[in-house]
Amino acid sequence: MGLLGEEIKKLGFGMMRLPMIEGEVDLEQTKEMTDLFLSKGFSYFDTSWGYLGGKSEEAIKAAVVDRHPRDSFQIATKCPVFTVKTREAARGMIWTSLKRMGLEHVDFYLLHNLGGGRTKMFDDYGMWEWALELKEKGIVRHVGFSIHDTAQALDSILTKHPETEFVQFQLNYDDWESPSVQSKKCLEVSLRHNVPIVVMEPLKGGLLANPPESVKRVFTEAGPDASMASWGLRFAASQPNLITVLSGMSTMEQMRQNVSLMEDFQPMTEKEFSAVEKARAALAVLPGVPCTGCMYCVEDCPQNIPIPKVIGAWNRNLTYGDLNTAHGMYVVETFKLGKASDCAACGNCELVCPQHIEIGKNMKIIGEALDPLPSFLKDPDGA
Repeated sequence: MGLLGEEIKKLGFGMMRLPMIEGEVDLEQTKEMTDLFLSKGFSYFDTSWGYLGGKSEEAIKAAVVDRHPRDSFQIATKCPVFTVKTREAARGMIWTSLKRMGLEHVDFYLLHNLGGGRTKMFDDYGMWEWALELKEKGIVRHVGFSIHDTAQALDSILTKHPETEFVQFQLNYDDWESPSVQSKKCLEVSLRHNVPIVVMEPLKGGLLANPPESVKRVFTEAGPDASMASWGLRFAASQPNLITVLSGMSTMEQMRQNVSLMEDFQPMTEKEFSAVEKARAALAVLPGVPCTGCMYCVEDCPQNIPIPKVIGAWNRNLTYGDLNTAHGMYVVETFKLGKASDCAACGNCELVCPQHIEIGKNMKIIGEALDPLPSFLKDPDGA
């Protein structure tokens, strides 16, 4: 039995990137993936009220709940209250989730995507008290939250809410010492509070399964027979106080590779950790705006632009050529805050930037690239 009394192997099935056919979940392939996952002793499925517009939770019913014994799997789902406008709607999310999945209870219930201006909404709607009430009634078994923010923000929330049983955050070797994601520091905070973790984005949305050539050379030299994805998954799964590592698998082949790798998981050796350090050094010299996330630039910004977060999103595109994810990150980080194109070029930020970054120039470039939303990020009314 592992942390929180649950028997869970170190690979979880993230149900956010399911195989799709013409906008609908490919249920037959999802069922095959689910069956293999469960047959190898894995059991943790991660979804959310909002994933795939609710289709992710519906897929869990069709592929998992309707076809397998309830005691053979654990379900984690989340409530993204920032997507609704009232307390009643926020608290009603659990009933929608249970109905979609055909469940009477969920094993892990997460307040979804805390951080920045979103954290206050969970307090305003009384979601902590609501989650504990659901637990008392047996509707949820464990209460936690997911977060995309700094270690300082994580520490603040865990200090304020010692009732937290687990926390989910982004952890991978590229973001280990990132000034914006702060994977290592977030892990240290969770250890200090003795709160178990669920890792998300161990492969950084799949980017570390096919990293830049300089990184591939490091890993090929260290382990010629090991896949690029294996380095990311094993690095994350080798961390302490771990419940499981989520992988958003989209194909049967990805599922086969991951369950084969993690079925008899072996933690990384010191030699392998050294190879990861070399890979991280190779990533560090790739193109990017040299922001360290010190936050000096934010205090006197008249437009309330979260400058380091905006630059972090843009660096995703510069380093990996991943404009779609850069757009998604940008939308989240500028939620109810200033956009890059709002920059007035006042120069306040540049006066205090220790890295002497031409922030105004970069905000113009970023605004032109990221402020026009691609169609997949727009709602049906074009908002």
